[in-house]
Amino acid sequence: MRGRPLCMEQYSQIFSSCRVPGPKHDHVILHNRSRRPPTHITVVRNYQFFQLEVYNSDGSPLTVGQIHTQLQRIRAQSWKTDKEPMGILTSQHRNTWGQAYNRLLRDKINRESVRAIERGVFTVCLDAPVMRVSEERYSSRMAAQMLHGGGTYSNSGNRWFDKTLQFVVGEDGSCGVVYEQAIAEGPPVATLVDHVLDYCKQPETVRAPMVPLPLPKKLYFYIDPEIKRDIEMAKLNLDSLINDLDISCFTFRRFGKNFPKKYRLSPNSLIQVALQLAYYRGPESSNLGGPFANLAQAVCGQPSRRAYTQLSSPPLPPTPHGLCTDVCAFESGLFFPISSQALQGQAIDRHLLGLKLQAIEEGLSVPRLFMDTAYALATHWRLRTGQVSSRTDSVMCFGPLVPDGYAVCYNPLNEHINFSVSAFNCCEETHAERLAQELQNALLLLQELLQPSYTA
Repeated sequence: MRGRPLCMEQYSQIFSSCRVPGPKHDHVILHNRSRRPPTHITVVRNYQFFQLEVYNSDGSPLTVGQIHTQLQRIRAQSWKTDKEPMGILTSQHRNTWGQAYNRLLRDKINRESVRAIERGVFTVCLDAPVMRVSEERYSSRMAAQMLHGGGTYSNSGNRWFDKTLQFVVGEDGSCGVVYEQAIAEGPPVATLVDHVLDYCKQPETVRAPMVPLPLPKKLYFYIDPEIKRDIEMAKLNLDSLINDLDISCFTFRRFGKNFPKKYRLSPNSLIQVALQLAYYRGPESSNLGGPFANLAQAVCGQPSRRAYTQLSSPPLPPTPHGLCTDVCAFESGLFFPISSQALQGQAIDRHLLGLKLQAIEEGLSVPRLFMDTAYALATHWRLRTGQVSSRTDSVMCFGPLVPDGYAVCYNPLNEHINFSVSAFNCCEETHAERLAQELQNALLLLQELLQPSYTA
């Protein structure tokens, strides 16, 4: 990136890894570093898990035809829809799930099944179709489906949320990936998706060996009254969480990353300016008690504040084009040095968090800085943003960091930009669709101001 090598460590951790709950804290297990790395994936359909070996006895990977045959066998064994959704347990509050996990593993059958899921290279979730909605809301519905499965009456039981990598494929043709962030961040996963889809366009045509394949192994669970109670509690909690999430996805088609490049502007800086402008101009400026958001990615400096005020209060200044380019350049000048420092492990928030945790772990008094109101306000991220670039026409989505906040992720392609916006329904002052509309309006305004034909 910009002439500097990036650390590749996360790529080696994506496969055969899992987050494991504990009574007080979680830990991560990397099974691919064991003496005998796993050779299977897990497949789940109708809440039923299967262990599918993906290598032949000679060590060669299964061909596409062999995998298809094995998936058909799994489909034939998983028609029943009356099974308990064991995967729902992994959606619980971490401490609660840690306690239930210990109860679950007391039984040998359960222990073997859980270990098989945790050790698998990755998980494939074969989802039932979801109710069709309007074309306008389809992408938002699919994003929610990929993120959480749609709830206990839909496909949420077809997940093991602790698993690092889960490929989701629905009977209606929808597909995506859900991943656990304790092990990897967005870019390696986006790169993986690009690789998978490139392979799908030109798959290798290898003749399958004339060797009979063993049946995929069904994973069983013994559910005693305690585990049954844990599942019911997890169902209630998950449906509550899902009902609280407001998500809106859209594609901005008026321009993509090629447009700002014509004016020698960073596409990311232009989008960040549009995000702050949308937040400033939107209903949040009055409802949230303050016009500027603490961003979990970029920085909003004083020159930016003055520019947002001018752009939001007609009449516009005599040279809005210059104002627009200046604020983008200012944001870019702030962002790139800070992002370069972060890439080198010098992000200030990580070091401050480390100092705070070290004090707690060693039984020391927490430094006064962390008790200060200003520090609390500065780390209350109301606008969590992220650019996760991918060659694939897709977008990543995630939830806000705080109850009264937003999360916005975007993927700028050459001629359009994909966005996902999320908020929580429990906060009356935030609304994902309203911010999405304000964001589109802000991008249109910036486009208009940058056009050479614009006159104030």
